[in-house]
Order: sequence, then C-alpha cells, then structure tokens
Amino acid sequence: MKEVIKTLQGWLKVSAPIPGEFFEKVSDEPVPNHLKKWWFCLGGTPAYLFMIQVVSGILLTFYYVPEPGRAYDSVNRITYEISFGWIIRSVHKWSSQLMIIAVILHVFRIFFTGAYRKPRELNWMIGCGLLFCTLGFGFTGYSLIYEQLSYWGATVAANITQNVPVMGEFLARFIRGGDSVTDNTLTRFFIFHIALLPLVVTGLLVLHITLIRLLGVTEFQFEEDKGKADRHFPFFPNHFLMEVIIGMVLALLLTFLVAFFPAGLGPPADPFVTPEHIKPEWYFYFTFRWLKLTSLQVGVLGTGLAAMLLVFWPFIDRPLVKKYPDKSISVWLGVVAILTLMVLTIWEAMV
Repeated sequence: MKEVIKTLQGWLKVSAPIPGEFFEKVSDEPVPNHLKKWWFCLGGTPAYLFMIQVVSGILLTFYYVPEPGRAYDSVNRITYEISFGWIIRSVHKWSSQLMIIAVILHVFRIFFTGAYRKPRELNWMIGCGLLFCTLGFGFTGYSLIYEQLSYWGATVAANITQNVPVMGEFLARFIRGGDSVTDNTLTRFFIFHIALLPLVVTGLLVLHITLIRLLGVTEFQFEEDKGKADRHFPFFPNHFLMEVIIGMVLALLLTFLVAFFPAGLGPPADPFVTPEHIKPEWYFYFTFRWLKLTSLQVGVLGTGLAAMLLVFWPFIDRPLVKKYPDKSISVWLGVVAILTLMVLTIWEAMV
C-alpha cells in the first residue's frame, strides 16, 4: 500500500506540479475577526445551496419532460412513482427557497454595514445581478411544473412584462416565444432554467469572488476587538470549520423541511380555465400587491425604478454621505424600504 501511495504522490508531482507554498498561503490566510459571527458569513450560504440546486436539478432532468403535454405528468411521476423522486424534488424546491432567503439576507447585511462603498461599488452591482438571477431561477423553476397556478402565473408575468416601456413588446414575445403562452414558452423557460441562468450565475460568481480576493472584505471593529494588536484569525482550521458547521446546519434544516413539508402538486394547467385567485411565489408578493394598488404601467415603472435604485445605490449614497457625514441617512432609508416590502408582502399573503 505504501508503494502505491508513493507512486501516486510521484505521479501527482509531475502531472500537477502545484507548489507547496500555494496550500500554505491559502490555509494561513488571515481572516478578519468580525467573520467569527455567522451572520457575516452569509455569502457562502447561497454558494452551498447553489451546488445542491445543481446536483438535484441534474437528477430531476433525467425524468422531467419539457413538453406541455407531458411536463405535468413527468413531475407527477417524479413525485409519486420514481424511487426517492419526492426527496430529490423536495430538496430542489427547499434549497431554492433557502437560497433566495440567503441572498436577500446577504444583500441586507452588505447594505446596512455599508460594505458596498468605494472601492466595492462594482461588486455590489454584481451581487444585485446575482439576486435578480436567483429570483429568475425561482420563477422559471416554478413555471416548469406546469400546474394551474404556475401556468397562469407565467401568463400574468408575461402580460406585465409587455407594459415595460420601449422594450415591453419585444421582451414579452421573447419570454413567451410568441404572442401568447404556448408550447414554445415551456421550452424557453426550461432553457432559461437549466442553461442560460446557470451560465450567467456562474460567470457572476467568478467575478464576485475574484473581486473579493482582489479587494478583500470590508473589515469592521467591535468593542471586544479594541486594544488587540492582531484582529485576525487563521483561515484554517478556524474559518474552514465555521463554514463546515454552517453547511451542516443547512443540511439539517433541509432534511427537516423535506421530511415534514415535501413538495406537493396542484391541478394540471388548463389554458381555458382561469383560477379564481392567481398568486406568484412568496418572493414576488410585494410586486403583486404593488401592481394591485397602482395602475399596470405605474406598477411596472415603480418596480423597475426600485430595481435601478438598488443596483446604483453606491453612487446615490456617496453624495448623501458627503452632505450628511454624521447621519445614517442610508440606514434609515433602507429601514423604510424593508418595512415597505414587508408590509406589501404580508398584506398580499393575508389576502
């Protein structure tokens, strides 16, 4: 056995001549003390969940059929007939929900700690792109089930898109693959979900992590750190073990959700019967309520404006900080925005 190991080591040294200093540098990299608090490590959580999404999604595609006449039946077969199919589908569903929550919380954390400020404006914008892609994952994945509510949800979303100024007609036709939701719409959603969005997210993640490596993370100093000469701790094993613990907690949470709240299935899509109550997934409740409170065009413009403000907030925040350096204007504006989102979401959930 020792001879085999020595032979393998010798082969690796020749085939993959990675210098030992590389591993020492990675393992000995100092990590700021504030990352000992788990809520500052939320950036890695969506990455874990994204990997779970990829693996479970690949397994689901073995049996899923992206055709209107067969999509619902294939999901039904996965859920109730294929061995362990309900587990894989439930894991995929709940990891998607948790990923959306984790990305939203991570954006909140970055916003309220001011970690988007110079020189990290570009990384904030990339993070917003990841948030929008994550919501796109949720929407397209929900639509692929091709049950009654998901079908009509896609129909309503396409009709809303049609009211986007200038590009609305083009975008709506591009999403639907025609003037209305047809057989081609499901195929397009399938391509968005398994090819286009994963490609975009992977590219944005590479850029996001690269900028973090180049710029470092924003360092914060707390009361317990004052007076300490070194406000860092080693990446390995301290930070590595913390990430492992977070991964284990996520695995336990997923197991609980899958076991007690498995993914179900509503009635199949019927293009000729409009449901009495059409609702999107919970992460779009605030948009749905906002559209109900305003006209369609005002609702679309307001939602688009809010998205633009979020993306370009670092540049809006800069003059506010210069004019009011001693006041937390951005924090209070953020609190108002979050409370508004919560009120609209809860309001729509209770209807």
